[in-house]
Amino acid sequence: MAITYKDAGVDIDAGNALVDRIKPLAASTTRPEVLGGIGGFAALMRLPTGYREPILVSGTDGVGTKLKTSLAANRHDTIGIDLVAMCVNDVLVTGAEPLFFLDYYATGALSVEVAASVIAGIAEGCRQSGAALVGGETAELPGLYGKGDYDLAGFCVGIVEREEIRPQRNLAAGDVVIGLPSSGLHSNGHSLARKVVLEVLALPLDAKPPELLGASVADELLRPTIIYQPSFRALREARVPWKAAAHITGGGLVENPPRIFADDTLAVELDATTWTVPPIMQLIAKAGVAPAEMARTFNMGLGMTIVVPPEAATQTVELLAPQGARIVGKLVPRAGGEASRQV
Repeated sequence: MAITYKDAGVDIDAGNALVDRIKPLAASTTRPEVLGGIGGFAALMRLPTGYREPILVSGTDGVGTKLKTSLAANRHDTIGIDLVAMCVNDVLVTGAEPLFFLDYYATGALSVEVAASVIAGIAEGCRQSGAALVGGETAELPGLYGKGDYDLAGFCVGIVEREEIRPQRNLAAGDVVIGLPSSGLHSNGHSLARKVVLEVLALPLDAKPPELLGASVADELLRPTIIYQPSFRALREARVPWKAAAHITGGGLVENPPRIFADDTLAVELDATTWTVPPIMQLIAKAGVAPAEMARTFNMGLGMTIVVPPEAATQTVELLAPQGARIVGKLVPRAGGEASRQV
């Protein structure tokens, strides 16, 4: 009997069926600049009109250990939103508008249903961000991944006018830091979160401890990352003179806000009384994680910080009120080597 590729663990027919399933998902995210659909060897897109000196901006990321919770809970419909969010939010802080997105989905044995659910989430993330899902790659790697396992990576390209690139270099002491709330853990710190919640506290995924206010452990661990495109679109359309922004990802509130600085003359001072720490993080801290470790691991309730001049602070908070914006700090002269501190 002839040996086939399927005998080695790779099902070409399943891959073709998945492509058929995702074509309408990709079509629902299209932009006028897209010149080709899913199925070609590469995607084509023309640059939008109206730019004098357009600069392309790119970002790539994954979703990390959050995947293990998605697999354990058998919930795959929102992890794709996380994938898009982690890439798009990094692009947004440069002042860019997201243009298109590609994904890489690798698995040990392709389940069309699971993969279609994941990619439906990716398409939803693209719709939220205004990026076209123009292509991707599905890899069946039975010698590398266990049956049922999968991994994700994403790649986003945006565009910005050269003179609009952020961060600007006119940052000054007294500039105001506006915070946009996170939905929870987003896609960072899940190795520590899982260690504490699932091992130290020994809570099952369907547990609803009182600290989570009616949500289950799985609900909180899988709550999707916020995509902040609506906020940045509002800033752009209102011509708010914002100076810089930081996506609060790995490194938390310690390492991310200072990434806007070109030198060591300024620091970010945050007032921790001005926002609310999400319940899942309160639960983790209560279990024994020190405040300093929390602050450099998790977003602590702020998914994005935006720096504006003092005269634009009130306008920015009012404009972004639907997204929960509030003043959370300011830029101050750096002293003692600290680039970010909470008071």
